[in-house]
Amino acid sequence: MRIDLHTHSRASDGTQTPGELVRAAYAAGIDVLALTDHDTADGWDEAAEAAVEVGITLVRGMEISTELRGRAVHLLGYLPDPTYPPLARALQRILDGRNDRVPRILDALRDAEGIDLDAVEVRRLAGEPAATGRPHVADALVATGQAADRDDAFERLLGPGRAGYVRKYAEPVADMVRLVGEAGGVCVVAHPWGRGSREAMTSADLAGLRDAGLAGIEVDHQEHDARDRADLRAVARELDLVVTGSSDHHGQGKVDHELGCNTTDPEQYRRLLDLASVAARASGRPVPAVLGPVA
Repeated sequence: MRIDLHTHSRASDGTQTPGELVRAAYAAGIDVLALTDHDTADGWDEAAEAAVEVGITLVRGMEISTELRGRAVHLLGYLPDPTYPPLARALQRILDGRNDRVPRILDALRDAEGIDLDAVEVRRLAGEPAATGRPHVADALVATGQAADRDDAFERLLGPGRAGYVRKYAEPVADMVRLVGEAGGVCVVAHPWGRGSREAMTSADLAGLRDAGLAGIEVDHQEHDARDRADLRAVARELDLVVTGSSDHHGQGKVDHELGCNTTDPEQYRRLLDLASVAARASGRPVPAVLGPVA
């Protein structure tokens, strides 16, 4: 069984529609796919229709923007009720922050680099997602010939310390872990040591998040080298956290993140679903079911 628990569609910053993503996963031999667009459930319905059509198991989720000590932390929330009012309000604050950020990025690029991009055109190129963000600005830079691809745009213009970098609003990570739990879902920290950021998320931090309700750690990810993966597995064993592996697929928006390039062990997947079932019962919320066979 091939299980990929972290992917993105055009509902956030992927380059495929939710349906296209599901069909591509099926063609790639994925048995279980989680759709985890940034801070939104907007792609769930279309993905569900495609999953029924092709016969793939779909786990509905989202990747939520959070922060710890001023550093970005990405949190994968699986199977919460997105209409739970406190969670819905928090997600809307994050989406508003994303949309408010884009004009400030464009102003910064104009002032520092003389690059003139229009916010309306950026959103049009993005395909009207729940919120626009840096990847969509990167796509506009590519479309106007001012960057070779997203990686080039981030490296030269949009990454931290570059002319177009502007911090975005994010919720405190422990608060969001609790909110997703109250909404009947479970959380996994996405690529916690990605891009060499081991110091940003310590084992003590992960222990604190476990106490707040964290279910697992995304260990097998393209931004984790062999040492990171081994050390994170050891932390997960010590804290009794689920270990997941995922592609973080964005279609053509990320190089070297092909569907299924990292996968989750079936036993760990079942552990995650068991924890989600406990959270769902405790919440009493009408949470989304896993669509298709669960094992």
